[in-house]
Amino acid sequence: MISGKFGDEDELLFEIELIAADGLELPVDAMLDTGFSYWLAIDNQDIEPLDWVHLERQTLLTARGGFDFDIYAGQVKIDGQEFDIPVHVGQELPEVLLGRQWLKTRRLVVDMASGVLMFGG
Repeated sequence: MISGKFGDEDELLFEIELIAADGLELPVDAMLDTGFSYWLAIDNQDIEPLDWVHLERQTLLTARGGFDFDIYAGQVKIDGQEFDIPVHVGQELPEVLLGRQWLKTRRLVVDMASGVLMFGG
């Protein structure tokens, strides 16, 4: 399990690594968003240095309405493990988002009263 931290507005933040096509690992803080149904979402300005393969375009209904997302074949490292996942790339995403799909196989421990935030395992 990896330890996370709570953001200024109690966001659930975890450091993960985005793995570029050339193998370079880029650490980023990612926010766990239980309202996001998929694996990972990043802003379109962050995709170029990763050189991931574009798969398709998909329209999703978000809290702000329907938006088009480009789907890329991405690779991330969480808790020392590498994962090949589809990554949703859209406009004006202020944070790297971890979606609910991770919660199907990973345990999330949130105890705000004690300041404990753990993810993985």
